[in-house]
Amino acid sequence: MDWLECLAEERIREAIRLRQGSGGQVERGEFDDLPLAGKLLSLESNGFVPEELRLAYKLLKDAGFLPPEMELRKEIVSLKELLATVDDEGERLNDRLRIDDLALRLDLLLKR
Repeated sequence: MDWLECLAEERIREAIRLRQGSGGQVERGEFDDLPLAGKLLSLESNGFVPEELRLAYKLLKDAGFLPPEMELRKEIVSLKELLATVDDEGERLNDRLRIDDLALRLDLLLKR
């Protein structure tokens, strides 16, 4: 563990614990009112993203943007759901052609 990690750990412990008294630890409770206190964290795996792009992808995701391949996949799923509700054959054909077009674009994008 490097010095920065040790310092961070020490500061976290200080925020949790004020002093060690004769009756045990007295806690400051600085972390008690956090929004996710007591809940499991959702750790996302970005193993498919190259390490040098992970920060950029995280920033884009936090800002509400998706990588191009995810946008295409999302649009394909939406069109497939829409296709299940369409009764008009002409409209169904257009939706199927659009899905095929998006699938081809996704395939080409992933092959790069």
